[in-house]
Amino acid sequence: MSLRFARLFTATLIGLSASATVLAAETSLVWRGDITTARGVVTDVAKAYEKSGKGKLELQPFNTASGIDAVVKGTADIAGSARPAIGAAEQSLTFTPVAWDALVMVTYPSNPVSNITLKQLHEIYMGHITNWKELGGNDAPINLYAVASPADGVEYSLRRLLFGRGNQPVAAPRLYVNVAKLEEGVTLDKQGLGATTLGGVATNKKVKILSIDGVAPSMSTVGSGAYPLYTEIYLVTNAAGPKAAAAKDFISFVTSSQGSSLIRSHSLVPYADGAALASKDASRRAAIAAAVGTRANAGQAMTTPTAVAAAPSAADTAKQVALAKAQVAGKGAKAAKETKGSVAATTAEPSKFARVVTSVSTTARMGFAGVRSEAFTMSDNAKVGGRFAKVHGDAVTVRGKPSAKAIAAAKPDASEKSTAVATPKVAEAKPAKAAPKPAAEKSSASRTYKVAAGDTLYSIAKKNAIDVNKLRAMNGLKDNNVRLGQVLKVGAR
Repeated sequence: MSLRFARLFTATLIGLSASATVLAAETSLVWRGDITTARGVVTDVAKAYEKSGKGKLELQPFNTASGIDAVVKGTADIAGSARPAIGAAEQSLTFTPVAWDALVMVTYPSNPVSNITLKQLHEIYMGHITNWKELGGNDAPINLYAVASPADGVEYSLRRLLFGRGNQPVAAPRLYVNVAKLEEGVTLDKQGLGATTLGGVATNKKVKILSIDGVAPSMSTVGSGAYPLYTEIYLVTNAAGPKAAAAKDFISFVTSSQGSSLIRSHSLVPYADGAALASKDASRRAAIAAAVGTRANAGQAMTTPTAVAAAPSAADTAKQVALAKAQVAGKGAKAAKETKGSVAATTAEPSKFARVVTSVSTTARMGFAGVRSEAFTMSDNAKVGGRFAKVHGDAVTVRGKPSAKAIAAAKPDASEKSTAVATPKVAEAKPAKAAPKPAAEKSSASRTYKVAAGDTLYSIAKKNAIDVNKLRAMNGLKDNNVRLGQVLKVGAR
């Protein structure tokens, strides 16, 4: 082998080795997810991450569902989401909260309406408020826009807050593939209204951001919790993925001081700066439920808990059970004190109302037929604040036939006199005489309505004083979509 050839061969090996080292150092990751996360978190942070020499990110912004599905299937390493995990397939993924954003309602800049209440927003989505004049604006229909995907982060989180479930059907016939396209639609429609995020439109002068209950969305009002429609922004990864370590390294960079600074530049609050918001979630959802007139927000938390409490040991559990038995059986304060003495001072007293199951009976034959009731309470008084904290009750009435005999009232137990609650006696209802059948019901002819421009199933139901579910059933509709010129049955003549 000639000396010149040997030198060339050696130089080639050195070059290949250096290239391999560079490629190894610059691990390439694929990010796919919603426009919200791309604009507010990932785009600028990815540039800084690459500039630091840590690696490269291939960005594929589209929508929430596509990103999460890609991580599940292994075609992407990281996804972006404005909602927590839902469904069985997503439970195996890791949703890491990295920022707080605000769900905001945007309209055309010249629209005179600048503020709406939570109740009004709820009624707009339900199709009960359909004209801007009902909000103090012009006499013009409200053109409500939404993202088509039921798993979209913005739509899911907003509906979860307003209705208690993210898949709540709403009266929004104008659907878009993501919030970027939705925003474009609103900029062209003087009567438009749609939901997006503060991070996406904070600097967009082509849309007008509405205040909610007099509070304008901003970094300050989101960070303090004063603006009620705040939500977490997540980066989603798969711990079993081939690039899980590199993905974790990128998330660490996002939450670093450099990453947090870039997040703030997009009007988002870094997660660590607003960590206290997670503890306010339950009271926030309860306040929204009270404002909109529902109890729908009593379910799953919207935010990620800041810490997970350690499970009690078997010994502690046994001690708590013994304490409860001693107290309920009435063995005296001494026995209870002796049992309680071996339990840590921070252990909460088991609630006497845990696992309560109740039934209701009445002497009336019809009024309360079919009533069922359930009640439960959290036993950890130290955390929930009292024996009656977090008590929920549900009642369902079912119309039944008059019974032959009134239900006999059970005699109270003498040992329960101290806790018995007196219930007023209900007079036995007398069967009412059958009312004559209305003339309208005698006719088999149906009253119809022809769908006009701007009509929705909800507005048609409102115009004809008919329940939207009944309207849907009468016409064999599987969803809320109607077409121009379609003739619908709206009742009997």
